[in-house]
Amino acid sequence: MDSSLLWMFFNVIGGLGIFLLGIKYMSEGLQTIAGNRLRTLIGAMTRNRLMAMAVGTGVTCLVQSSSVTTVMVVGFVNAGFMTLGQAIGVIMGANIGTTITGWILVLTIGKYGLPLLGISALVFRFSRREGLRYLAMATMGVGMVFFGLELMKNGFRPIRQMEEFSKWFVAFSADNYFGVLKCAMVGCVLTMIVQSSSATLGITIGLAATGVIRFEAAAALVLGENIGTTITACLASIGTTTNAKRAAYAHVIFNLTGVAWITTLFGPYLVVVKHFLGDGFTNLEELNPRQVTAAIAAVHTGFNVTNTLVFLPFTRRLADFLTRLVPERAYREPPHLTKLDSRLLTTPVIGVEQSRIEILRMADMLRKMLFRVGAIISSKAADDQSVKKVFHTEEVMDIMQKEVTIFLTDLLSASVTHDVADEARRLLRMADEYESISDYTANIVKLHLRLHESNLELSPIDRQNILELHQEVQDYVEMVKTGYEENHPEIVSKAHTRGDGVTHRIRELRNQHLVQVAQRHSEPLMTVIYTDMLNAYRRVKDHAMNVAEVVAGEK
Repeated sequence: MDSSLLWMFFNVIGGLGIFLLGIKYMSEGLQTIAGNRLRTLIGAMTRNRLMAMAVGTGVTCLVQSSSVTTVMVVGFVNAGFMTLGQAIGVIMGANIGTTITGWILVLTIGKYGLPLLGISALVFRFSRREGLRYLAMATMGVGMVFFGLELMKNGFRPIRQMEEFSKWFVAFSADNYFGVLKCAMVGCVLTMIVQSSSATLGITIGLAATGVIRFEAAAALVLGENIGTTITACLASIGTTTNAKRAAYAHVIFNLTGVAWITTLFGPYLVVVKHFLGDGFTNLEELNPRQVTAAIAAVHTGFNVTNTLVFLPFTRRLADFLTRLVPERAYREPPHLTKLDSRLLTTPVIGVEQSRIEILRMADMLRKMLFRVGAIISSKAADDQSVKKVFHTEEVMDIMQKEVTIFLTDLLSASVTHDVADEARRLLRMADEYESISDYTANIVKLHLRLHESNLELSPIDRQNILELHQEVQDYVEMVKTGYEENHPEIVSKAHTRGDGVTHRIRELRNQHLVQVAQRHSEPLMTVIYTDMLNAYRRVKDHAMNVAEVVAGEK
């Protein structure tokens, strides 16, 4: 291979690799800095389609990747956390948000990319402040993006003097409709291969800025890249629920239809773009590299904003069409006891937030479980249906705890911030504590059934004491759950006080029962079961206390 060709190849491939790595670092750094803002945005998804679109735009700007956003959307829909209509709105917004990459590249800091990368890398390596480290990571990503783009531009520059390449790139002409389609198809295929529209956008800008291809061809390539980026969501939908597949197909239909109609109006569309950019962009053949980048970014943004405005009023109709296009499967899809999905691991902050919601679901299930147990104990004849529901809930809690543990363990194995890791560890502990409470609650029912099977019955005094203790422990667990739900760390002091009271009450009941046994004849099995029930309630209280301490950050 000729040395000049080898040099060109090394620059282009090296620049592309640094560019892609820069996008990754910028995304991870911004996600971490955004933190709770991402949680707030995700919480707004439950509102109308305009809000969903705004959320999609905001999240994509923060994570710097429409692919990450659409994969998240597929994961949310797959878990049942988001409806199809909301998903379509978020996907539309993601297409707008991804255009910010082009405008970042318009900044005239290309030659400063390397020093920016070097300085921020030193800060990231040696700083002990976590917030500063992740700000440095995002800045380092920006530096890598610009340095990678400069390398690609330098690699592409000699192509203009190579006759064989010049002849080949003549094919990249968008002078007519079929030429536009051909360029769009190339952009689509290239994006499918590299799995990143940001990467192909960088390549397109590098080719156009060095004059290897004309601006019109670059604009057509960008349109095709919008179709190619949909492959990521399609791949993410493999093995998901029917609704998740519909969300992925919505992305394809939205971008494919948009490119189809805008390519038919390609000439007038470029005229509108030039008018928007101003008088300095009248002659596209005489633009400097920065102006070429701005023009390409304007084409990209204009297409996605216009396409979103056209489609937004028809969001519901698109959802109905997809429902007919992708019918429900003939067989029942496997149930998901939690709304956790591995696709959420790409955004740890959101993964932790969804895990927190699942822990609250476990707490709510436990509240209903305790209510049923109280009803079972208060009735003389055991209600088989209520007993089955209690044991079923205990089994479900076991599975949920396992799913939460697997998800959070996978999350912790990735590179996450100290805050996210600390919260994930607290959630792991809480899932374990709530699962343990469900075990002891089910044991109380088993002990109650054992009394019936042995034809034994608690004395009226013992029965009344157990019912009062049950209500006291149930209120205690509910108090801790409310403190966690409303994020009140001070709940731990109240929990300690009331917990000591519960423990003291259990001791009193045990002593009172033993005094009764000494005064009159009683079945030994009755005493064993009664004291075991008291011990089970004490263990329920202990594990609820552990939850309160986790909320307060003491464990």
